[in-house]
Amino acid sequence: MDIPFVCGSGRQANRRRAGGVNMEYVILAVLIAAAVVVAVVVFSRSVATMFITAGESATLREETAKKNLDMRRQDRDADAAVSKEYHEAMHE
Repeated sequence: MDIPFVCGSGRQANRRRAGGVNMEYVILAVLIAAAVVVAVVVFSRSVATMFITAGESATLREETAKKNLDMRRQDRDADAAVSKEYHEAMHE
């Protein structure tokens, strides 16, 4: 008894579907990795500042911690001013 060969049936079709599903997982993993990289770039300075300040405060160097925190706040405010100028220039 001859069984006609049907293109896209059986194991080949299952492999193609599995390959498509695997590719979806790869795309999802790449998007998550990109989001993590963006988050690290955006928040790394703030997080580092918090850990440095907490470490200095814990070792009883409050004056140094306060100076560093004030310096970082000034940097952040300066960055915000530059961002605001850029934003306004883009919307003119």
